[in-house]
Amino acid sequence: MSKNFWIVWVKEVVDALRDRRTLLRLMVPAVLMGPLLLLALSGFISSLEERADKREVMVAGIEHAPTLRNYLERQTYTIKPAPADYEARLRNTQLLEPVLVIGKDFEAELLSGQQPTVELVSDSANQRAGTGLPGLSRLLGGFNRERATLNMALRGVSTELLQPVLLEERDLASAQARATRITSIIPMFIIMAVLYGALTAALDSTAGERERGSLEPLLMNPVQHLALVLGKWGAVALLGMLVALLASLSFIPAQWLLRSDSLQAMFQFGWYEVGAFLLLQLPLAAGLGALLMAMAIRSKTFKEAQAGSGLIVTLVGLAPMVSMLNPGGDAGWYLWVPGLAQNTLMMLVLKGETLSLAQIMPGVLVGTALTVVCLLFVAKSMRGAVAGHKT
Repeated sequence: MSKNFWIVWVKEVVDALRDRRTLLRLMVPAVLMGPLLLLALSGFISSLEERADKREVMVAGIEHAPTLRNYLERQTYTIKPAPADYEARLRNTQLLEPVLVIGKDFEAELLSGQQPTVELVSDSANQRAGTGLPGLSRLLGGFNRERATLNMALRGVSTELLQPVLLEERDLASAQARATRITSIIPMFIIMAVLYGALTAALDSTAGERERGSLEPLLMNPVQHLALVLGKWGAVALLGMLVALLASLSFIPAQWLLRSDSLQAMFQFGWYEVGAFLLLQLPLAAGLGALLMAMAIRSKTFKEAQAGSGLIVTLVGLAPMVSMLNPGGDAGWYLWVPGLAQNTLMMLVLKGETLSLAQIMPGVLVGTALTVVCLLFVAKSMRGAVAGHKT
């Protein structure tokens, strides 16, 4: 049985690797999508950092506020006049920064002790312009605090009354944990790589062979059905792990190309993470490979098997979204859901935490149980196919 298993396994692997067109369609997205998204994110963050370094403020009506102009210039900001049609440009995303609008009576109202109104004009549909709002708000908050401090000092009132409580922030997250705000995209791409790597091989080795008319003659050979099923399943799981390996390795050179220095400092993904991710994917690759084969073995055509496996692809692919959308934190049952369990554990690895056996075993048990049940079903279906063929 062991000899037959290896014969079938080698045959399935060779057949899968021989279909180069399918491999390219499969591996190129799995290997390139994650790094390309990372580079796009890097370019976006880099552009925001460059804009912050320029320290420019776009203002309409700055001539009405010499006091505010003096404050902005002392903060080393460059004042740019806003175009007359700034509202239309913000709506059309031709203007990528918010506009500070100052009324004609600003200076007179400020000197008389009134509260002049200043508008921060942006467009929520213009995301690039919206990113500049927090910086402008902090800048105007600094101007307000300076004016209030001066007014109180002139009246002989202690400026400490403005801040009766000293507030100090203390972040308990480590540098690795803070970096997961960026690296959290990686686990989802690894899970999808396992899924799509196993999908094509699982469908082709079952429904694909049945459609080509080669499955029944193969089952007529004097080979134990269990050895045949195990050989096919081993090839499916291997291909899923192979695509996952390539997807993991693609993030190592991708981080060298990051344009943002702060993003480079935060992004920590090396050989240890690659090895840990692969070990965590083993139960997922085994269970998913067997489940996809069980779904496809009853299908008569490859397209029918693709339609049937669509639900599995959707559920497993969207499983990591549960942890992102749940504000209550990670729950214990996450570790028992295929896809969600691997995403949870990989996030812990990225945070630099040590995984315990109690955290790893639920995923291993579910993957093992899923593998055994589905492979027994596939073997039973193959025996039924042989009996029907003889009849």
